[in-house]
Amino acid sequence: MIAGPKPPRPPLTAEQEETKRVMYERLSPRRRKFIDKVGYENWDPFPEPFDPMDIRTDESGQTIQDLVRTFLRSRAMTSKVGAHYSRGAHELAMGIVNKDERYRGMYDFIVWYNEMLRAQGREMTWER
Repeated sequence: MIAGPKPPRPPLTAEQEETKRVMYERLSPRRRKFIDKVGYENWDPFPEPFDPMDIRTDESGQTIQDLVRTFLRSRAMTSKVGAHYSRGAHELAMGIVNKDERYRGMYDFIVWYNEMLRAQGREMTWER
């Protein structure tokens, strides 16, 4: 996404103007010289923060962290989950939200494998 030009900022309040003047007077001569070059009127000592990073969400509007947290909470009630399990869930959530083809292949294979086992009257287990 390409951002357009920023809208002009509203003029400073009287309090902000006073704070700006005090800040300018306390600056070192070298820094003042730089501001003088830019122009005191153009100097903005109160910059707005940058826009936050693009936060990706899934179709339900949840972030990756929301999805993983909800999933792990639901699993922790039925069994103990380890760090590798948590990392795997996080990696899959990232792949799904980012629509990565690799994770689509993993998902499709797991669904296919599970259906194949059910057709044989068996169940997928993780115990060795």
